[in-house]
Amino acid sequence: AAFNSLNDKRTAAGLTTFANPRNCASGTLKLQDSSEVASRGLDAYLYYVLPEGVVSPSHTGAIRAAGDMGFKVPLEKNRFIEECESIDQIMDFIGHWDTARKGLPFDIDGIVIKVDSYSAQQELGFTAKSPRWATAYKFKAERVSTVLNEVTYQVGRTGAITPVANLEPVWLGGTTVKRASLHNSDQIELLNLYLGDSVFVEKGGEIIPKVVGVDLDKRDADAVEVIFIEECPECSTSLVRKDGEAQHYCPNTESCPPQVSGRIEHYISRKAMDIAGMGSETVQLFVEKGLIRHPGDLYSLTYDLLIELEGFKEKSVQNILQGIALSKEVPFERVLFGLGIRHVGATVAKRLAKQFGSMFALAEASIEEITAVDSMGEVIAREVHSYFRSEKNAMVLDALVEAGVQLEMIQTEVSITESPITGAKIVVSGVFERFSRNELKDTIEKYGGQNVGSISGKTTYVVAGEGMGPSKLKKAESLGVPILSERDFIELLGL
Repeated sequence: AAFNSLNDKRTAAGLTTFANPRNCASGTLKLQDSSEVASRGLDAYLYYVLPEGVVSPSHTGAIRAAGDMGFKVPLEKNRFIEECESIDQIMDFIGHWDTARKGLPFDIDGIVIKVDSYSAQQELGFTAKSPRWATAYKFKAERVSTVLNEVTYQVGRTGAITPVANLEPVWLGGTTVKRASLHNSDQIELLNLYLGDSVFVEKGGEIIPKVVGVDLDKRDADAVEVIFIEECPECSTSLVRKDGEAQHYCPNTESCPPQVSGRIEHYISRKAMDIAGMGSETVQLFVEKGLIRHPGDLYSLTYDLLIELEGFKEKSVQNILQGIALSKEVPFERVLFGLGIRHVGATVAKRLAKQFGSMFALAEASIEEITAVDSMGEVIAREVHSYFRSEKNAMVLDALVEAGVQLEMIQTEVSITESPITGAKIVVSGVFERFSRNELKDTIEKYGGQNVGSISGKTTYVVAGEGMGPSKLKKAESLGVPILSERDFIELLGL
């Protein structure tokens, strides 16, 4: 209602209207004029209380407590939030809102399902991108029809070729859609696409547009079938497709421009080397000018080289060079992630770095040794092993060594080998008063202990906090594993 009222006022004033509430809210939050922000009628439901476990050991309990404090939160009386004990109850909740959402005074695109217990959330943890204790159920997406004008192809940093449908602009889910992913050649064949087809488009997860079907009744008799390309659109190299994979790849990793730029953009990204002062356009310019071909070349850039480029002033050049210099202090695990080895995300890189300790040890490791690392499958192991046996990649690593980039783990704290928990396998469960769970795990490692995720006959101790699961407690007792309270743990180490 506030959004519609705002647009009515803008129309009356002869101003352009906002496209949708989400974008309007996002833009409003960035405004510097507080009086303008106040006039727009922003409102919100608060759905999380930090830190976890302080006002309640469960998510729903924390929401109730926040509501009692006077915050606007999802309420059980209008069924905005609900505790469920079975899949049937969850599906009943979803089914209710799939219909009832049409009567809400705001838009929703799905339901979020969470594990309620904070201690269970802590135990489940996170992947590099998302929590393991929460997932989203998306309602069936809005579908519209438009015309397929052309199919173009994008080349990713790994050489993966992604076909893209170029469409007649169409309004979908609050935005104008002109392009949509076609994923790969199999999807094009499955859709049986022809140029000029009337196609159905949805937003995957309400965000990314995708072509999901074709209106065959509207196909022209002389329409031309879409045939997946055989050569890279950027460097004309013949494409390859590996057994068991859906995507085609350009194998010209050394000189295909988008691959070269993409790898360097990944290397300088925030989760990797976090090199400030550079963006994708800057990287592409440096590649185009022949200044860089791989991440190691960044460290050979000089003031004299960059100041000669059009549009580069002294301040911007200094920012770039400073960002590159600071990247030499970035920890080894992020350097490993920044190399862009296929299937090696931030979490995998951290495990490999911890296990092998240095880039040099990892480079010498066999496939079997890599596979032996926790959660490391053969596909990842083969990609890592193959990466370090490439002469081209060896040149990159040599340049990083010469530049002084961190290629070994740095022990910032030395373990106390004579501590009572040295060599102990310890399970941490529950919520604690003095330590957060992460602080407790760091302390265990500092004093020579090893954090493990599940209780077994090999477990030395369980450190139990408030809200420890009854099944875990029962298992520890049945196996005779000593259970320490937070106070017991502190006294054991003499902290």
